[in-house]
Amino acid sequence: MEKRITTPLTEEKVKDLKAGDSVLITGTIYTARDAAHKRLVELIDSGKELPIDVKDSIIYYVGPTPPKPGMALGSAGPTTSYRMDAYSPKLLDKGLKGMIGKGLRGKEVVESMKKNVAVYFAAIGGAAALIGKCVKKSELIAYEDLGSEAIRKLEVEDLPVVVVIDYEGNNLYEIGQKQYLEGRK
Repeated sequence: MEKRITTPLTEEKVKDLKAGDSVLITGTIYTARDAAHKRLVELIDSGKELPIDVKDSIIYYVGPTPPKPGMALGSAGPTTSYRMDAYSPKLLDKGLKGMIGKGLRGKEVVESMKKNVAVYFAAIGGAAALIGKCVKKSELIAYEDLGSEAIRKLEVEDLPVVVVIDYEGNNLYEIGQKQYLEGRK
């Protein structure tokens, strides 16, 4: 089922999303990969303020390429999500509601998603140029020294993602595999 959501991603919106849903996201999201996540968690651990408000926010695991003329951002394909697993639970505890990436997530992240009512989306790998066209505005927020891995605030319109793990822990990768194997019997 295709759904449209506009940020902020509230708990009510998260509860309406189920594993397997196709979603078009419009609004503000942030970019951050492992180096930025490490710095964010260090700030949390030291009791300092974060450079972004993660409450009811979505973080996209991406290191975009520089924009071409007339574009807000270059290609923006998803990064493998497990690289953020060590950091995600602390951000979820701070109110993060959505994560976008690709690939599997660890058990601790899934349990934290259930506890904090959050969702994990997959962006389509190989569609980086298409995804980049959904970005209407890009602003550098923090960690410029990280280059493409710096934190950016993006304004997106109809960014296509799929709910992989919903807030109840239903996992599309597991559901799909089970359905495939049962169909082969």
